[in-house]
Amino acid sequence: MTVTSGDEAEGRGPEAGEAAEAKQRPLRIERAKSKKISPLAALWPFLKPYRGIMLGTAVALVAASAFTLAVPVALRRVIDGFDAQHVGLIDRYFLALFGVAAMLAFFTALRFYLVSRLGERVIADLRRRVFDHVVAMSPAFYERLQTTEVLTRLTTDTTAIQSVVGSTVSIALRNILLFFGGMVMLLATSAKLTGALLLIVPLVVVPILFLGRRVRRLSRLNQDLIAEAAVSAGETLQAVQTVQAMTSEPAARRRFSSRVEDAYAAAKARITARAALTAIVIFLAFAGVVGVMWIGARDVLEGSMSPGEMAQFILLAVFVAGSVGALSEVWGELQRAAGATERLGELMAAVNPIVEPDAPVPAPAPTGALAFEAVSFTYPTRDDSRVLHDVSFKVEPGETVALVGPSGAGKTTVFQLLQRFYDPDAGRVVVDGTDIRQLALRDLRGRLSLVPQEPVIFADTVAANIRFGRTEASMAEVEEAARAAAIHDFVTTLPHGYESYVGERGVLLSGGQKQRIAIARAILRDAPILLLDEATSSLDAESERAVQLAVERLSAGRTTLVIAHRLATVKRADRIIVMEGGRVVATGTHDHLVAEDGLYARLARLQFTDGAAA
Repeated sequence: MTVTSGDEAEGRGPEAGEAAEAKQRPLRIERAKSKKISPLAALWPFLKPYRGIMLGTAVALVAASAFTLAVPVALRRVIDGFDAQHVGLIDRYFLALFGVAAMLAFFTALRFYLVSRLGERVIADLRRRVFDHVVAMSPAFYERLQTTEVLTRLTTDTTAIQSVVGSTVSIALRNILLFFGGMVMLLATSAKLTGALLLIVPLVVVPILFLGRRVRRLSRLNQDLIAEAAVSAGETLQAVQTVQAMTSEPAARRRFSSRVEDAYAAAKARITARAALTAIVIFLAFAGVVGVMWIGARDVLEGSMSPGEMAQFILLAVFVAGSVGALSEVWGELQRAAGATERLGELMAAVNPIVEPDAPVPAPAPTGALAFEAVSFTYPTRDDSRVLHDVSFKVEPGETVALVGPSGAGKTTVFQLLQRFYDPDAGRVVVDGTDIRQLALRDLRGRLSLVPQEPVIFADTVAANIRFGRTEASMAEVEEAARAAAIHDFVTTLPHGYESYVGERGVLLSGGQKQRIAIARAILRDAPILLLDEATSSLDAESERAVQLAVERLSAGRTTLVIAHRLATVKRADRIIVMEGGRVVATGTHDHLVAEDGLYARLARLQFTDGAAA
């Protein structure tokens, strides 16, 4: 697939859409190999479960089209009924015309209800299926595709498809039925005039095919550029305080304006192509009708056609011409939806590099033992820089081990591999005596509790955030975990206590409060392996001491792996693993490593000497 990069807002003209199209850059998404099918045909699996609704829609559609085509026949009877020999039937003809109108209204409304309901149902299923797929993708997927891009496809693109499934397709089928049904009735009314009318069909079809392809290409480009604008806005708004603090609002505005203008230029080019297509088709269709009317008028004057037949033919010709004009507009909508379906299809076809085993090994009894055995690893998007080099270590059940080293040493990568967000290039990661690649992901990750360096807080209540890793927990258990994380006293001061809303990303909380909620979440999860990634980095001295005591209690009988730059937090660890440049360079207790006078001793002198001086 492709998306385009934005350019500066200056110098845009009608050709900007083409210029932007020429600047497309590849967005790398590894896709499963599959047979190429029409984008709209790819929607069939989502439509298939609702064949009953589709059948009802088809019946209503055929009936509405039939009654539409019956209107000219009824009108012919009414007009010719003014003849003296039919004067006794005029009331019946008008009554029949009213009946046709009533049935037309009923079946049109039924068609609208069924097809709109079908569209809403299918799009709901599609959104859920796409979300189910992308939420299970490994972090490697999101290194290649930004989150806002995924959200844009999940919302904007599905909305484009919804308009097609819930409206455009039925309109297209209705106009196709009107076209062919009308042509049959035109032939029955006057073969001569119908032959003249058919001469313009090639003139109408050619621009539909030619301009339709251009509309589809421009629609896809427009959707990609809208996604880029959304990505730009999302990045800025997620870091709005940083943007404002650095007085970068003008640059952010220019960047977003550039994306928006690119999208507008592509949209304008698409609209121009659709407008040209519509104008050409409607003009040619109705020009043909006018020409045929001129021929028919002469036939009426010569007596070879009755006025009613002429009126019937004209109305049928208008229906046929109108259906062709409507089909030209529908064609543009179908092409736009095809582009949206392609983009969603790319998400659905994206390959998850972390593959669940076909036959997972039965989960062994959880003891908390883990080991890295000659593990080497390189991130997929940084394949020129190896992060871990032949890393080996073991952690015994119930042991507390700290990973220490400068930034970039590979400590966080150890956590990533342990949770199987990535697989090692060489070696293996073992939990409870089993290679984690042989375990079901749910079984593996269910043994782990994580407190990340940057706590993730959801736009929900305090209680919901603490329960996130164990939704069935009782309120008493939530409060117990909060007390252990030294957050309970603060929560009780909030207006609604544990039911207080914390805002998006916990904006209503301080950094330390967010960290303690994340710790309470991990405590409540009560997994046999506890992963602490700079868990006390955002806490003041008093809260840090309280949390350290809670972690010490929690670590009893539980395997704990700690990442810390602040060495004061790991002095009491059973063992410290020192990492540098993706390698394990030393292992031992705090006193032992200080006595060795290596990297750990240098880090300790820097921190404790600076701390004493401060």
